[in-house]
Amino acid sequence: MPISQALVTRYFQLIVKRQFTEAMRELDRIKQKMQRTEWNRGYFRALYGMYLSRKTNGDGYSFFSKLDLTDSAALHGYRREFLDHMRNGLHGDFDRGYFSALADCMRILTRMDIQPPQSRKSKEAEKEKVETLRGDKSQATMASFFQKG
Repeated sequence: MPISQALVTRYFQLIVKRQFTEAMRELDRIKQKMQRTEWNRGYFRALYGMYLSRKTNGDGYSFFSKLDLTDSAALHGYRREFLDHMRNGLHGDFDRGYFSALADCMRILTRMDIQPPQSRKSKEAEKEKVETLRGDKSQATMASFFQKG
């Protein structure tokens, strides 16, 4: 039985959103539906490696943690490279399954609408907006309520 692309797509979406508990449940479902072949074992190992890499998020040597999820051109380039490795007859079944999972991930990531992470400046700007509301004397606050009483 081939691996369900719907489950794999859902798994990648959960990993990107950093919903690790649900991602682990999807990974278990994928594992249960897989046949015991070397190709599937490589595919599963790649999925699990992506999970670990995204969860720890601090490993400077990990490909997935250094990946810019918003750079569509780079993701397409990586996908082509992984597909070349997958089709290479010199690699074993395990390796081809591993590269197939990476290629699937790149394909799905290019189709997702991933927003770039907020910079510190935009977070500080939001903080200033809140502070300007606090400085507005026409706004009632809990502090002003208790000072009057």
